[in-house]
Amino acid sequence: MQPATKPIRTTCPYCGVGCGVLATPLADGGLAIEGDPDHPANKGRLCVKGAALGETVGLRGRLLDPHIHGRKAGWDKALDLVAKRFGQTIAKHGPDSVAFYVSGQLLTEDYYVANKLMKGFIGSANIDTNSRLCMASSVAGHKRAFGSDTVPGLYDDFEKADTVVLVGSNLAWCHPVLYQRLAAARQARGIKVIVVDPRRTATCDIADLHLALDPGADAALFNLLLAEIDQRGLIDANFIRNVDGLPQALSAARETPPFSTGLTHADLIRFLDLWTRSEKVVTVYSQGINQSDSGTDKVNAILNCHLATGRIGRPGMGPFSVTGQPNAMGGREVGGLANMLACHLDIENVDHRNAVQTFWNAPRMADKPGPKAVDMFRAVETGQIKALWIICTNPAASMPEADRVDRAIKGCDFVVVSDMIADTDTTRLAHVLLPATGWAEKDGTVTNSERRISRQRRTLPPAGQARDDWRILAQVGQRMGWRDAFSWNDPAQIFAEHAALSGIAGRLGRDFDISDHAEITQGQYAAMQPFLWPQSASRRGGRFFGDGAFHTPSGKARMLPITPRRPATLSPEFPFRLNTGRVRDHWHTMTRTGLAPRLSRHIAEPFLEIHPRDAEKLGLAPAALAEVTNPHGRAILRVLITDRVAPGQPFAPIHWTGETAPTGRVGALVPASVDPLSGQPASKSATVAIRPFAASWYGFAVSAKPLNPRSDYWACATLPAGYQAELAGIKAPDEWLAEAADLFGTDADPLVVRDNRRGIIRMAFLEDARLMAALFVSPDPVALSRSHLATALGGDCGGEILAGRPGEGRADEGALICACFGIGAKTILHSIATQKLVSVEDIGKALGAGSNCGSCRPELKTLLASAMS
Repeated sequence: MQPATKPIRTTCPYCGVGCGVLATPLADGGLAIEGDPDHPANKGRLCVKGAALGETVGLRGRLLDPHIHGRKAGWDKALDLVAKRFGQTIAKHGPDSVAFYVSGQLLTEDYYVANKLMKGFIGSANIDTNSRLCMASSVAGHKRAFGSDTVPGLYDDFEKADTVVLVGSNLAWCHPVLYQRLAAARQARGIKVIVVDPRRTATCDIADLHLALDPGADAALFNLLLAEIDQRGLIDANFIRNVDGLPQALSAARETPPFSTGLTHADLIRFLDLWTRSEKVVTVYSQGINQSDSGTDKVNAILNCHLATGRIGRPGMGPFSVTGQPNAMGGREVGGLANMLACHLDIENVDHRNAVQTFWNAPRMADKPGPKAVDMFRAVETGQIKALWIICTNPAASMPEADRVDRAIKGCDFVVVSDMIADTDTTRLAHVLLPATGWAEKDGTVTNSERRISRQRRTLPPAGQARDDWRILAQVGQRMGWRDAFSWNDPAQIFAEHAALSGIAGRLGRDFDISDHAEITQGQYAAMQPFLWPQSASRRGGRFFGDGAFHTPSGKARMLPITPRRPATLSPEFPFRLNTGRVRDHWHTMTRTGLAPRLSRHIAEPFLEIHPRDAEKLGLAPAALAEVTNPHGRAILRVLITDRVAPGQPFAPIHWTGETAPTGRVGALVPASVDPLSGQPASKSATVAIRPFAASWYGFAVSAKPLNPRSDYWACATLPAGYQAELAGIKAPDEWLAEAADLFGTDADPLVVRDNRRGIIRMAFLEDARLMAALFVSPDPVALSRSHLATALGGDCGGEILAGRPGEGRADEGALICACFGIGAKTILHSIATQKLVSVEDIGKALGAGSNCGSCRPELKTLLASAMS
């Protein structure tokens, strides 16, 4: 279908890269999506998640009306109730008896209103964000070293560097466009790339050196680097005049044993040589650093090395934190964290508090930090917080000790949830559900990881009765008695207010100042181009700290003495350390990416990567199921045996929930152990036990209609013409025909093939010779062509479908490798063999695979190697 209107420039709602998107509304109500060639973050590139955005904007699964106690209600009634219950709770128990838990997927304007309402008018700092789970340790490390939460560098530094070190960052899968930029620069300029990660990830495809260090040994590694910097006489004598704490930091670094990282001597020396001999070095770090109970110290260990050498704030050099969410930075800028004020002002600084309170003309002001995310839900559990508003996030699935958080929310006196999705682990617990606009329906700004503010523009009308989050919050604020303070008519007015407040922050010596926009008009806001902050009369964009000027009281940076700490000790009862993270094609809890069929074809169910030695010891077979347990929870995961992980260090992704795989909720296993400074949970070091899941049967099902699985294990995913489910159970049903009827919601008679000797049953439900549903059951993991069944669903077929593989003359693409173009492994292998392809570039020219987002290039390389072996 041809586009109906001109493209609208907006911003991708996924990771913190902040890619520009051209979204063109279509006549059928959908969107055509392209990368924006003029946006400086991505220059036209998109990853597969961004490219599939047009597949996620329908009404399926949307919350379209307000609900009170599960029943539809009008907006006035719902908002009146929220304002009344929050007001009554505050009057009876004080302002700290209520709380907001918000999200890095909110726009800056939404975040600003939530922060103003809670801190300046309710008078509590009981507002925190799911960004606490991904980058709070970076914030704390920045503030300790620089006196401000400032990212010093720019994305351009990735391309200007001589050496780029990626620490705890699977850039290829989690920030694919930055990975593409780095890979292109490596090819063009010969940039050296070092990957520091216990796990061999897709990012290692471009690594000149992979350091598979012991889990948690990052601070030790950078302490050893700092000691080596001193040993080689590389401390910058001029720059260090602007830095305090060097002697103490060096003393701690020298006490770090050289064998404390788990690396070979040769690998350690090579790392030290590459880092120290490259003046232009960028150290990029992400969740592998932040998600630790000593994450802040790890951040400061990295910053120490750049401060000691003066390799900061100049082209091609500096530490760089890449954020996980689209507006984690915007949330930091407006004080969305419990221990911050708006515009990088400090909540414990009386001058800062007074300045904000005066600017807002606020009746009261929070004067101390509120509880950080984990502590907030503990306060909900104990009844200290009696009214809770959760906005644009799913903590009952994503928080550490998720089962405990679920129980805490369930026991709260009054719970409001604002979301665009009707059914999530968290919406099920709400007393009041408020329908919020989704990505394509929102209008505002976001800030990416390099401090670039971009516009997100509305491309589609709101679904049903959905309203913008800022408007919902403002209307509650008005109903609570603060009409004038929350009387904006559009997000441009909120942004202007935020910019005006930033001018006050700038005059108080803060880094965040966009006061050039304090008088912005609606028309100027509509036409706003992406820009780097700061943007004020005194400073515009660019890098920070190259001039040696910092935001501490002394004006000097601070180096910190770091004593490395390891994760909790393993025990005989829980002998494995579970690493967690993301997969290539999904995002958070999949409420958006799960709607795009091609994004589920790459990986469709939760899994456990485990080393062959561990699998053999535990009796785990390939594609069987493993039960993973600890005192906090339990998960059942598909077994993937691989040497990408080290012995004793299994890996599992975070994305599955009660809606997609109830026993795949990895958050239930993550302990609520936090960094004492940042409050960020240690999400990558849970100690667990693993054993085979005692399944007596396995199943695979496809259906044109939604499925209703009830087995001990199930995982559902979307297909182009319906749905699929992986199934397993401890005890087989008494009657498989009745089980299939419940699963598919049908009373039709199927075609059935049974092999009682082998315990196999296969059945297909046809309508006018078209496949409407099929179920395949076996005592072992079901072996068939899932890609064939996915494409056959809804098509004309006969009894041959029960073979589970294509008939003669039909192609089988195999497992999906390139989601951008829908190309499977068997198609790629066939082309390699028949066309004599010898490189990833050859595959791209022949098939297109790997030529768009590039995230599949490591897998293409693996297929080439297997074909040529």
